[in-house]
Amino acid sequence: MKKLILVVALLFSGFLIEAATAQVQVYTRANIGSQPIWGPVGYDAVQYYYLPDIGVYYNVPNRLYYYEKRGHWVSSTTLPSQYKDFDMYRGYKVVINEPKPYRHDAIYKTKYAQYKGQHNQEIIRNSHDAKYFVIKDHPEHSKWQKDNSRRKN
Repeated sequence: MKKLILVVALLFSGFLIEAATAQVQVYTRANIGSQPIWGPVGYDAVQYYYLPDIGVYYNVPNRLYYYEKRGHWVSSTTLPSQYKDFDMYRGYKVVINEPKPYRHDAIYKTKYAQYKGQHNQEIIRNSHDAKYFVIKDHPEHSKWQKDNSRRKN
């Protein structure tokens, strides 16, 4: 009987580990094509960008900004009016691959405070890495599209 319980326990723990691994894989799936051209280079999978200059999160797959308004986190397809002059191309972006990182805002605000005001991050729009040409708004996208259509014919 003890052996049976041990075998069941081992099988169940293996199932839990496999389920946890599957959960992590969901968040690491490559999504280069859905990243905005103002995003930083070097990441094949991005769930959120944290913008330390303004304390805002951007959800890449859903194309939504998350910001605090009257003590609550709200989402919008655009930045709130108080950030209308914020330059997404110059501001520093931190990649966070965690669901709903704004729930831990105090941690991220402290952890990434040193990036406030930094403007030295290479962005996708300026990259000459061909993997980013798939992004519709990239300056090299139309050339990439032509080259790919020729290869298919």
